[in-house]
Amino acid sequence: MNLVIDVGNTSTKVAVFEGRKKLSVSYIDDFSCEELENKLSGFKIKRAIISSVRNLPPFITDLFFTNIPYVHILSHKSKLPFRIEYETPETLGTDRIAAVAGAFNLFPLSETLVIDAGTAITYDFLSAGIYKGGNISPGLTMRFKALNEFTRKLPLVSLTDNYTIPGRNTVDAILAGVISGVTYEINEYIRTFEKKNTGFNILLTGGDGGYIKGKINYQFTYMPDIVIDGLNYILEYNAV
Repeated sequence: MNLVIDVGNTSTKVAVFEGRKKLSVSYIDDFSCEELENKLSGFKIKRAIISSVRNLPPFITDLFFTNIPYVHILSHKSKLPFRIEYETPETLGTDRIAAVAGAFNLFPLSETLVIDAGTAITYDFLSAGIYKGGNISPGLTMRFKALNEFTRKLPLVSLTDNYTIPGRNTVDAILAGVISGVTYEINEYIRTFEKKNTGFNILLTGGDGGYIKGKINYQFTYMPDIVIDGLNYILEYNAV
């Protein structure tokens, strides 16, 4: 069995695969050795891959390399089924690499825009097996926090659909401004992308993808597990 771990900025996703078949997916907020062992109880893990946008806790490498025959730590140096044209690959987030791998597995010869609406919103472009690069902007929660932290009086608000446009109070004004701003941004990215490319695919993922998906004006595929799927694909690609 394959173990896939995606350590994000706010939570960790753990998945188990039998080959390409996904058996389980779970989230861990408090990433500890005990919690991980609980999630893996009953599975006989032969191979594992880890992607992390943070420093890995020491117990991870100790636990994995001691108990799992094959372990792959994803980096820009990993063997990948597509070519990277990013000028600074060492700074490219492994979550972005994994999402592009998932897109490549689905559409290897096509042009694909991957939108990951998480802590940050990333836009990554895959063209005929070549990763061309992408853009990064603040996510919804980051924008709410920035308004609160960098002003004296604006409150910290939480994501909800219960607000007015235009905002008739300060909380509604922040909600309308941030949510509308992200919505306009994503739709404009897609519109611009569409002007330059034909017959392309759009994939949406990320923690806020489920909230954002109802606000996109273009045809797309919502794939919340594209990063996990991409990691397993990279693991299979490297372990042969």
